[in-house]
Amino acid sequence: MNQDATSTPTLSPAQAAARASAASFAALEACLDYLSPADIELVRRAYRLADEAHLGQLRKNGDPYITHPIAVAQICTEWKLDAQALSAALMHDVMEDCGISKADLVERFGTPVAELVDGLTKLEKLEFHSREHNQAESFRKMLLAMARDVRVILIKLADRTHNMRTMGDMPRSKWERISSETIEIYAPIAHRLGLNHSYRELQELAFKHLFPWRYAVLTKALNKSRSRRKDLIARVHAEVDNAFGQQGMETRIRGRQKTLFSIYRKMRLKHLSFAQVTDIYGFRIILPDLMQCYAALGVLHQLYKPLPGKFRDYIAIPKANGYQSLHTTLVGPFGTNIEFQLRTETMDVVAESGVAAHWLYKASEPDSTAAQDLNTQWLQSLLDIQQETHDAAEFWDHVKVDLFPEAVYVFTPKGRIMAMPHGATVIDFAYAIHTDVGSHAIGALVNREQTPLHTELKNGDVVEIATSPHARPNPAWLTFVRTGRARSKIRHHLKTLEAKESRELGERLLLQALRAEGIAALPDSQPPGLWDKLLRFTGNRNRDELLTDIGLGKRIATMVAIKLARLLGEAGLKPDVLLMTQERYAGGHDQLSQGVLALDGSEGASVRYASCCHPIPGDAIVGYLGRGEGLVVHTADCPVIQKQLLRDSERFTAVEWADEPVRPFETCLLVTLNNVKGALAKVAVALAAAEADITHLQMSKEPVLSDLDIRFTVAVRDRVHLAHVLRSLKRTPTVMRIHREHPGSGAA
Repeated sequence: MNQDATSTPTLSPAQAAARASAASFAALEACLDYLSPADIELVRRAYRLADEAHLGQLRKNGDPYITHPIAVAQICTEWKLDAQALSAALMHDVMEDCGISKADLVERFGTPVAELVDGLTKLEKLEFHSREHNQAESFRKMLLAMARDVRVILIKLADRTHNMRTMGDMPRSKWERISSETIEIYAPIAHRLGLNHSYRELQELAFKHLFPWRYAVLTKALNKSRSRRKDLIARVHAEVDNAFGQQGMETRIRGRQKTLFSIYRKMRLKHLSFAQVTDIYGFRIILPDLMQCYAALGVLHQLYKPLPGKFRDYIAIPKANGYQSLHTTLVGPFGTNIEFQLRTETMDVVAESGVAAHWLYKASEPDSTAAQDLNTQWLQSLLDIQQETHDAAEFWDHVKVDLFPEAVYVFTPKGRIMAMPHGATVIDFAYAIHTDVGSHAIGALVNREQTPLHTELKNGDVVEIATSPHARPNPAWLTFVRTGRARSKIRHHLKTLEAKESRELGERLLLQALRAEGIAALPDSQPPGLWDKLLRFTGNRNRDELLTDIGLGKRIATMVAIKLARLLGEAGLKPDVLLMTQERYAGGHDQLSQGVLALDGSEGASVRYASCCHPIPGDAIVGYLGRGEGLVVHTADCPVIQKQLLRDSERFTAVEWADEPVRPFETCLLVTLNNVKGALAKVAVALAAAEADITHLQMSKEPVLSDLDIRFTVAVRDRVHLAHVLRSLKRTPTVMRIHREHPGSGAA
């Protein structure tokens, strides 16, 4: 983020010397002792280019702008990142702010460095509909670059950390936006990647600038508490150290304190005062090996009483970001709750540095592969989501879902541990196993018991998914799935299915309209250039898109057919006059037109049956092409569609029922009952006997005396079946009156 200043303040000689030192390569070179001379030379060349590119640019506090890239690179050296990453950190703003092209960087530093810098560059040169869209597009690019090379996000987090550290130099008007973005996006990404030190610092700095007054009050309260409890903490430290010494165990004990933000969040979530937050202090105990962690746990539980329900074994079952430790909360002297974390040195490195531990291990243990696979599953899922979600805002919506702070751990039948976000369901689990498992899921066994697909999973659940090759994703799943992967897979399937169904409907509608123009079939590739001319007229990119738009009601089939007939006429192909006459002038109830669209209920999402009139086979019907809604079918006497006919007559199309509909259709019945005991049960029995399924029931809310109105939505095959249902209900003693009702328009 470029922070140019308009003037340079007057400096003392000491201040000027300090500023010059911070802007020199020597400030960074002192941190590069883990690199080879050739790598250091690469970083030096990157510094020279960045220093030259930012020459004359100043930060808001008057420092040369190069001090910011140097500080970012210094943070990256704490993770022992390689020379390519450090070079990219030094040049992370040169493409955005200084006009240096990616090609220049490829030529001077190679493709890997140029790709890293490009992944960090914001998309300010593109035009977007809104600032939110711009931001979503920038994050999408950054996260996809991160999925290909995780060093991108490490450099970005270092950049954000330094900007937050120097936020005081920025105008107050920018504090809220940048701090909110940090706490909602960058801190969760750091946590998801196991960068706990960065996670805590970003949260703390964002909290400080979002709520300065609350931060100051809590700081004062915490300092007072620390002074009061200094003797207590010293006593616990001594007692714990002595207990381990008696067992001959080598340990390294470090005190730890909750961050102000975590204290504030706990106070908010649990409605506590500061005095009621008792677990502010804790100890981290570093041990030589894994077995001693469990042995040390026994020593602590003998020294102090454990608090029930406050033990967590994250060694046996690590967190999703690779974190491993034993957590236990003990009741110390004077009844004070104190948390202890026990881990090995290796676990401590991973706990603080997460995915960055890979480079830390490479620096100290070149042959080590520990921590290299951290979060690879989540990073790969970003690429999977991108393949099916091309809209930036929707992509970011999916990703935010996966930036969860906590997880539940469940098992496959073969004992594989799966980390899922809190609130994840059986369907989320199925998609986490494999896309095909999720898309074809029909049921599940959780702990060997049959459970619905929307069941929320709990720690320790053993989940087995039942599938069927004929099953497909259900749109209702979107109301309860929790993971971005599952949500994107379901949406992608539904969009693909909807496009296919809409294209097929559009083809049928266009063919119907063409028959009215005397053309029996859709022309293929003859005459040459016909479809190109038609597509220029409609503005579509290809034939499939045009047919889809017709199916969605975005194009009128009649108008397209007329234009197509004219183009065919210009090419010398004359319409079939006999066919045109049959289509336009066929009439009578027993002489249906051959071009009328036949409906059997299998059309899918591209055809909807209106809820205002609930048409069923046997009703006279009309079709209305809503804009972007596909075909909506109404009864011919529906009051809603009669009004629409006067305003939008060109969007109507002729439809009829197929000879053999493939499914039942809903209709609405208003039944007045004699309000006696068991009356509703008798009606339900009568409907079941007539083979009508009840899909919805609504009772009147007014106080009742002797009669009761109930609206039933029932599924019937056709009008003949409906007549049978009505006769069955009329024979029921408790039924006083019954008629079919059109919701919102009165009885029919």
